[in-house]
Amino acid sequence: MAAAIDQGLGRVRSPASTPNLSMQEQRELQSRLEKKQMKDFMGVYSRLVQRCFDDCVNDFTSKSLLPKEEGCIMRCVDKYFKGTERLQTRFQELNAQMVQQGNALPGR
Repeated sequence: MAAAIDQGLGRVRSPASTPNLSMQEQRELQSRLEKKQMKDFMGVYSRLVQRCFDDCVNDFTSKSLLPKEEGCIMRCVDKYFKGTERLQTRFQELNAQMVQQGNALPGR
């Protein structure tokens, strides 16, 4: 399965791009990758929901969110996505710089 990691950004390649695997192995690899991606996504989503809920929801006297809490949650989610986007961009910049300098991560 290590052969399915792209040298560039550590992205997972399509099983079709791993010619040493049989079709059955490629399908199994694809299935595992999809399950892992879903699990990872659900973990990120769960942490985001928990963090924003903990930070923003304080009044449990009503079954609906107060406008103040709703606004806080929207800002929390927006800040999380912007921060994540900036981290990804910066990682890509640093990775490209390392590749240009020939200092790729060990083992690659």
